[in-house]
Formats: sequence, structure tokens, C-alpha cells
Amino acid sequence: MARERPRRRASRTRGGGQAFALFAECLLTGVWFVVVALPVVTVPAALAASARHLAGHLDGTPASLLDFLRDVREAWHGGWLVGLASIGAALFLTADLAVLTIEGVPGRSVVALLVMIVAGLAATVLLRASAAWEAGASWKDLFAGAMRDARGDVGGTGILLGGLLVLVACTWALWILFVPMSGCLIGAALAVHRRRHGTAAGPS
Repeated sequence: MARERPRRRASRTRGGGQAFALFAECLLTGVWFVVVALPVVTVPAALAASARHLAGHLDGTPASLLDFLRDVREAWHGGWLVGLASIGAALFLTADLAVLTIEGVPGRSVVALLVMIVAGLAATVLLRASAAWEAGASWKDLFAGAMRDARGDVGGTGILLGGLLVLVACTWALWILFVPMSGCLIGAALAVHRRRHGTAAGPS
């Protein structure tokens, strides 16, 4: 009995250390993501490279900043079209919300809620597609799979919507929190993807 306790304590310490290391990696990934995503059109490529970086950390194959940048360049092929489409969709939804601020528009609160729900769901699909990205993958196929997962995994979609709400709330409270929280949201997207597809989370 006396010998078992140190082993259990060591196991808990090891697990806590791995969780802390993953959290720290999410924070670092958030910094890399924000820097690469500054042009906005690069957001999908930055998301894909960030998710791949975190996946490598979980699988015991950590990557460097140069590896991350290579993934960004690879994901940019085809990803720039997704970036342009995302910008167009964001501008359209923003314009809808701007119209709803005008007095006298009927059902403003209901329509505003619907617009925000559509925006949130679209963001979850983008997160799912980015979390599934691999070098050479087709963004068209990634989005088709992400749409299927969004319909078939309501729980995972709820997790991502909750993560988006936390990101918005934290950013609203203090804008600099967007940097670390974006890394945590990408980590959540990767976790949802692996839970859906039964991917191993890394070495034990």
C-alpha cells in the first residue's frame, strides 16, 4: 500500500504537468495565430496551421515556428479563397446588423439573434474544417466534412458555440484576451474533431 501512493501521486503530477504544457502551448499558438491572421484573409490558413501545431504537440511531435509557417504557406493554397469568402460573409452579416440598429425595423431583436446564430454556426464550420486540415487537403472536401460533422455532432457544435461566446465575452472585457483565448478556442476545435473521429490524443 505504501508503495502505491507515490506512483499515484507521480501519475497525477505527470497528468497535471501535461495539461499545463498543453495550456501553455495553446497560449503560444494564440500569439502565432493572431500575428498571421492580421491580414484577415489569412484567417483560415492561420487556423489550419495552428490546429496542426497543437495536434503535433498532443501526438508527441512538437513543431517549431518554421514548421508552423510552412503549414501556413501550404494551407494558403486554396485557403485564400476561403478567406475572401469569409470576409464577404462577415461584411454581409455586419451590414445586416447595422440595418437592424435603425429605429422602426420590425422584429429587430429576433432578426439580430438569428444573424448572430448564423454567424456563430458559420464560425463553427470554419473551425471544424481547419481542425481537420492536413497538408494537401482540399478545402472543399474539408468544408463538406465539417458540414456533415456540424449536423451529426450537435454536442460538439454546442461546445464550439460556447467557446466562441467565451472568446467574445473575454475580448469585450479586455481586448488583449483575444490572443490567448483564440489559441484555447483552436484547441477546443481540435478536441471536438478528435472526439468526433476517435483520433488518439497522443501518447500515454
